[in-house]
Amino acid sequence: MKIRQGLAAGLIGLAPALTGCLSHTRIVPKARVADVVMSTSLEQMAKQLAERYEYIQTFNASVEMSRIAGGALQGKETQSVNFSGYILKRKPRLLRVLMLVPVVRTQALDMVSDGENFKLLIPPWKKAFVGTNTATTQSKNQLENLRPDVFYDSLFIQGPGPDQIISMTTDLRIVENPKKKKDLIEEPAYSLQIMDKPEGQTVRTLRVIHINSTDLLPYQQDIYDKAGQVVTKAYYSDYRYYGNIPFPSNLRIERPKEHYSLTVSITKLTLNGHLDDDQFELKIPEGIPITTLK
Repeated sequence: MKIRQGLAAGLIGLAPALTGCLSHTRIVPKARVADVVMSTSLEQMAKQLAERYEYIQTFNASVEMSRIAGGALQGKETQSVNFSGYILKRKPRLLRVLMLVPVVRTQALDMVSDGENFKLLIPPWKKAFVGTNTATTQSKNQLENLRPDVFYDSLFIQGPGPDQIISMTTDLRIVENPKKKKDLIEEPAYSLQIMDKPEGQTVRTLRVIHINSTDLLPYQQDIYDKAGQVVTKAYYSDYRYYGNIPFPSNLRIERPKEHYSLTVSITKLTLNGHLDDDQFELKIPEGIPITTLK
């Protein structure tokens, strides 16, 4: 018994020395708890998202856009120059994306959609494309997978539909203090998961919307395909108010499977102004070859 007690006492005495030899402490930025945290419910979040989406009948934005291709798997990234242009939307799902060549400001890309099908004209390439809004087959050419739904679903966060299933979870996120970049803030966050259950199939996730607890505004949206894989990640920041409606001035749209992202900065925005029918028309010049995309 004395031998065991002596051994135990020896191990206890040795523990601090062993701990000092086998561990290492380093200084990391200290996070503080957010000053303001707002509570909400599943029903309130779903209602707010639906009301904001329904409010925006038309959307007329001047934008700056750039593209980054590549990543860790390729071992390099390539960033394009900034293109200026316009994004127009009119309910129910009319959309136009027009980008201009820097300096000379001629058309670099012009895309229009009626909500079902789209036309895309790329004057510098002397090429045009037509097809459905959502790609049914993945192309090795990233541009061919950049359909109107990528822009529409990323820009305009929709609430759940009447037959969709919703759930809410909470989490913690660490963000930089906008006033002191070296300071970190720990804040709770909400995640609204939107699902459906096609007849004869299991429940599947359509979208997950991540919402700040400090202002109850979305900061990220994950969009899934039918196979349950994330096809688009959209990040939102720098909200500005237009009347009582907040809208982010900076968006980053990531396409993980295709290894590229788009950065969209809104420099001017008009909501619910008048937009004519011809602003959503695109005539492809004669002599330009047209490729049909699936």
